[in-house]
Amino acid sequence: MARNYLNPVYPHTMADPFVLRHDGLYYAYGTAPVGADGRAFPVLRSRDLVAWEPLGHALVPPGGHDFWAPEVAARDGKFYMYYSAQGIDDADHQLRVAVSEHPGGPFLDAGVVLVPDQPFSIDAHPFRDGDGQWYLYYCIDFLELEDDHRVGTGIVVDRLLDMTTLAGEPRVVVRPHEDWHLFLKNRAMYGAVYDWHTVEGPAMQCHDGRYYCFYSGGAWERENYGVSYVVADNPLGPFSRPAGGGRALLMSTRPGRLIGPGHNSFTCSPDGKETWIVYHAWQPDMGGRRMCIDQLHWENVRPVTDGPTWMERPAPSGG
Repeated sequence: MARNYLNPVYPHTMADPFVLRHDGLYYAYGTAPVGADGRAFPVLRSRDLVAWEPLGHALVPPGGHDFWAPEVAARDGKFYMYYSAQGIDDADHQLRVAVSEHPGGPFLDAGVVLVPDQPFSIDAHPFRDGDGQWYLYYCIDFLELEDDHRVGTGIVVDRLLDMTTLAGEPRVVVRPHEDWHLFLKNRAMYGAVYDWHTVEGPAMQCHDGRYYCFYSGGAWERENYGVSYVVADNPLGPFSRPAGGGRALLMSTRPGRLIGPGHNSFTCSPDGKETWIVYHAWQPDMGGRRMCIDQLHWENVRPVTDGPTWMERPAPSGG
């Protein structure tokens, strides 16, 4: 097993990486071009989070195109993939769910649009609380101004009644509210022009009884993209912002090294003693968003990481 690692840990495009640990193995899913077999979402397998074996592609598309940001939840012997697709029934990106008997796929679409009342929904993140209740964090667009919120894409949360049905009672987790959340000035959207801001890519972590929803803000192809978080006492919120939110508090661009780190997931080391953040970043050639890993630490109530790192580092423990 690996004693050290070097980012990126996989040499090909693997944006929005999500890692599921199952039966002692890690499975990674990401956004990338559709495979030669017509399936979407590359799936990789690893024993140590460092050496990754490609298994092909996971999703049998139900139609459409531009498949984004897969995340997988395991329940009662089945695996549920949450993702967005564009162009099905001429719709913009909508969240859907697909099901498989194996984490490597194939995943077959369940024929369900999870948020049918929204014209645009992406970046679903399933989360199981300690009492067994499942929640889904996801992104929609906000056009109204309220308090210091900006127009743009933000994150909401809803309860899952079962793995393919939401309660239909979404609550706001975080909307864009900082200058660094800018996606594009003068963006034409919904028949108007806005300075569009974005927070996306939710990922939940619990620490000392509190719920930390990590998010990525800014423009995914630019240097302002990075990772920050909001905090609550309940999975449904209300969520508060930590001090210092005028910058990405967890992870941001390292100029000339790794650019635009973000859209992360979390997993544990092989021995279960460490928490690792799995994310994508551009290298200076901007040749594709590639999968990286770094360890997450806690300084009392504050999450910290040395990432994004580009030098050789100790590999996850127990690998």
